[in-house]
Amino acid sequence: MGFLWTIAELLVALVFIIASFLLTAVVSEAYRRRHNNTHVDASAFFEDPNSLKQVPCPHIHDPAEKYISLVIPAFNEEHRLPGALDETINYLQERAAKDKSFTYEVVIVDDGSADATKRVAFDFVKKYTVDNVRVILLGRNHGKGEAIRKGMLHSRGELLLMLDADGATKVTDLEKLENQIHAVARKEFRLGESTSSDSSFRISDIPLAAFGSRAHLEEKALATRKWYRNFLMKGFHLVVLLTAGSGIRDTQCGFKMFTRAAARKLFTNIRLKRWCFDVELVFLCKWFGIPVIEISVNWTEIPGSKVNPLSIPNMLWELALVSMGYRTRMWKICS
Repeated sequence: MGFLWTIAELLVALVFIIASFLLTAVVSEAYRRRHNNTHVDASAFFEDPNSLKQVPCPHIHDPAEKYISLVIPAFNEEHRLPGALDETINYLQERAAKDKSFTYEVVIVDDGSADATKRVAFDFVKKYTVDNVRVILLGRNHGKGEAIRKGMLHSRGELLLMLDADGATKVTDLEKLENQIHAVARKEFRLGESTSSDSSFRISDIPLAAFGSRAHLEEKALATRKWYRNFLMKGFHLVVLLTAGSGIRDTQCGFKMFTRAAARKLFTNIRLKRWCFDVELVFLCKWFGIPVIEISVNWTEIPGSKVNPLSIPNMLWELALVSMGYRTRMWKICS
């Protein structure tokens, strides 16, 4: 019996040591990242590949110059990017042809790709001009969250949409998010049908967000996925719930739209650079009281996903940093 007690005491001591080490590591890393939101590494200029001239880089604090900006993060996407861009730009051109007030830009953020992503992106700039398609080069890989942050900070739209380079969500679904943002703005600010005639009303000035959601596909996914993937998914959702709270069923869908006012508050504060920046966005939306509308979108599994089982520990690590950073007030939020 004495031997068993000794083993139990050793196990308890080991657990305590590991827990203390992890807590210290989380506190130390959260403290190190406390100013991660204050720097912008992206160049102050876009390069026009047609004229080789440098175009001044806008900032989220500048007035909007376009109706909508589409921000596409790309890391080693030379094969999937062309098809997604063709579909996206064809749709945007069709809308612009029908409605002269509809202006757009596509901002491609190359997150340190080692393949021909940069060449593919600049081919589209040459084809559609730097006014409609722009490329930001990060130089080295920072992570999807950082790529989207850079794109948002240097976009010109009243509305800003983030979407993945694989085309998993149909670009036409942006109308669902767009319509809901306009509907909520009219309801909350009691503008009703006078919205279109009120020259003082600008959708860019109203902080709102619309998140695309795949939650309606969850039942089918549960039936087709392996049991351990469902276990990991449920566990991740529980941790997200504890970190950011309830209200959003699908935080990880890469199809999200923000008004310029919302993007200004969110992306000047965001600190996470990789997979869990979506959860940080949810947390910040709640902090600022920014209304979030969750809308079902069409979604298709596209081969080549960058997410794998090894991503789970990194996600849990980032969620721990979010919780520690904000709840201890180490991460200051600028309004």
